[in-house]
Amino acid sequence: MFSGFAIEQIVIIVVVAAILIGPERLPQAAEWLGRTVRQVKTYVSGARERVEEEMGEEFSDVDWQKLDPRQYDPRRIIRDALLEDDTPARPSSAPSRMAVTPPRTAPLIAHTFAADDLPPYDDEAT
Repeated sequence: MFSGFAIEQIVIIVVVAAILIGPERLPQAAEWLGRTVRQVKTYVSGARERVEEEMGEEFSDVDWQKLDPRQYDPRRIIRDALLEDDTPARPSSAPSRMAVTPPRTAPLIAHTFAADDLPPYDDEAT
């Protein structure tokens, strides 16, 4: 439940809340918090069940760990895209031990402008 907090942080939050709320209203605040957490859990489980009903069998086949944004590594994505081979593999009689090289693309050519030359401007881009 508190996956992003350390135990010390939770203790500090509880102590500050107890001081701000006061000992008289603390039981009512704890009861309200418990009720709210239960309602939120009920809403979330209901929404999850509804999505599962709407999506059907496809929903259970989705690997949610794979879609977690914390799993993305931009370096790996770029490396995989560069090393991706678009041509079908040719059958060979002997296994190749050569490394996969990225496909060659045309180099970017920088355009230099004269002092009185204005660079192109796109009205629709802004």
